[in-house]
Amino acid sequence: MAVKVNNPFPGTNNQFISWSDIKLEEFNMSEIKRLVLDVLKPHHPSIIDLAGRLSVVEGVSGVNCTLDEVDQETESIKITIEGAAINYEDVEEVIIDSGAVIHSVDSVSAGKKLVEEVETPQDR
Repeated sequence: MAVKVNNPFPGTNNQFISWSDIKLEEFNMSEIKRLVLDVLKPHHPSIIDLAGRLSVVEGVSGVNCTLDEVDQETESIKITIEGAAINYEDVEEVIIDSGAVIHSVDSVSAGKKLVEEVETPQDR
């Protein structure tokens, strides 16, 4: 299947690509504007410390960490990160270096602007 795209391939005039034509190492991905992550972490570092560590990652302009669940040894948290060009690998590295693991990527917003989710009849 070929789709018309904003040309992410510098030096070419090809506006139609097939996903099978894309080599990931050459692909200039649209900047990630928002990430929502489900993360499992030990009690230390605190969510205050983790939010601070994530807030200084290049491309990040804001971080929200919300405690979801606590058990004897771990905490489940939701992390929302916004910025002009978030590098997922850098975010993942900070989380792993903090002793935490990403359970899931619950939402990603990318492109020229943030697109908010809209309610549909199925959501009611």
